[in-house]
Formats: sequence, C-alpha cells, structure tokens
Amino acid sequence: MDTWTFGWTVALIGMGGTMLVLWLLSLLILLLKRIFPYKSEESASPKR
Repeated sequence: MDTWTFGWTVALIGMGGTMLVLWLLSLLILLLKRIFPYKSEESASPKR
C-alpha cells in the first residue's frame, strides 16, 4: 500500500467514524429526551 492509498484510507475511515459517533450521540440525546421530558418553570410550579 503506497502512501496516498494509506492516507485516503485513514481519512475516509476517520470521517466515517466521526459520522457514526455523531449519529450514535444523536440517538442517545433523543432517548434521554424521551426518558426525561422538558418541563418549563411555569408548568412545574403550582398555579393559584
């Protein structure tokens, strides 16, 4: 494997790995949003 082939291979694997990690993080954030839904201050306090 010459230098250019190795460089392109590492670059493509690095970019693919980055995209995979970002996709997994977005799934984790969506899961956490479903487990802990956002409640605003106004709706959390009792109304009089």
